[in-house]
Amino acid sequence: MIPQQIRYELAFPDPRDADESGIVAFGGDLSPSRLLLAYRSGIFPWYSKGDPILWWSPDPRFILNLEDFVLRRSLRKRLKHFDIRFNTAFSDVVRACATTPRPGQEGSWILPEMVEAYEVLHAMGHAHSVEAWQEGRLVGGLYGVEVGGMFCGESMFAHVSDASKAAFAALVEHLKARGFEMIDAQVPTEHLKSLGAIEVSRDYFLMRLEQLRDKGIMGFMQA
Repeated sequence: MIPQQIRYELAFPDPRDADESGIVAFGGDLSPSRLLLAYRSGIFPWYSKGDPILWWSPDPRFILNLEDFVLRRSLRKRLKHFDIRFNTAFSDVVRACATTPRPGQEGSWILPEMVEAYEVLHAMGHAHSVEAWQEGRLVGGLYGVEVGGMFCGESMFAHVSDASKAAFAALVEHLKARGFEMIDAQVPTEHLKSLGAIEVSRDYFLMRLEQLRDKGIMGFMQA
């Protein structure tokens, strides 16, 4: 199916009608209301400089059921080398995700307007960061969006070995303690497969999202 163009209406096509690559629609904006609707619909933005905003819902989807997280002994030992913090340097984490080189990837999809959009979501209490620090220096982390009982991971970075894995492990424990059930990791990476993430069908993902998006739980930053 050919992706639909979004103009001014605050609505998305059914993600099940995405094209073969997973694109649901293009156009629109990155306003908080549209971004939150996208996440609640199982859709996320991902595009490059010079392209229109592309809205995705790939099939299969990559998720981590929190109960399936694998914390290996080697990583458990490495956790002691990091000071893990939450939401103390959100903008720095997003910008580090945008600028950290990645093998086989030129440039970044985290464009300036994307950074600004997620900073707004963070200020509204919807987007959060997990940070790994060493000797007062930010060396790794990740950020994402809270949707009911699901955390939608957006990106991660590491400047030293295992920093992003340590942040992810801390995130899992943090979410478990607050009643979350699942992390949406969007697309497969070997990094997260090693921690227990799996591929599932889009239909299964959307079913779980419908169950979790209105789940009443302790908020991400509530004690």
